[in-house]
Amino acid sequence: QVQLVESGGGSVPPGGSLRLSCAGSGKDFTVYTMGWFRQLPGKERELVATIDGGRNTDYSDAVKGRFTISRDNAINTVYLQLNCLKPEDTASYSCDARRRFINGRVDDYWGRGTQVTVSS
Repeated sequence: QVQLVESGGGSVPPGGSLRLSCAGSGKDFTVYTMGWFRQLPGKERELVATIDGGRNTDYSDAVKGRFTISRDNAINTVYLQLNCLKPEDTASYSCDARRRFINGRVDDYWGRGTQVTVSS
């Protein structure tokens, strides 16, 4: 089992930056594909970025070129660097750890989230 705790959220003006962290506990952290998602009240959760065990990354079009996902497997932590923030980036950001087994089983763990508010 994996437990995830996010931190680093806050309130910044448009154009500002934040660095979110997601600290994981549990075994075999490196085999999990890690993702950052965001959600506004009343809206569906939106995928922001993912990074797999080989550090291959993928981003949504909304954040490509502004956000950077990275991971430090030595300390079981995934980061999301948010630059050039816009008001529409305001949301609760959560991290996810996902592992797919050969037999089709999927283990999926979520953190509770950290709030990012972009406002002047």
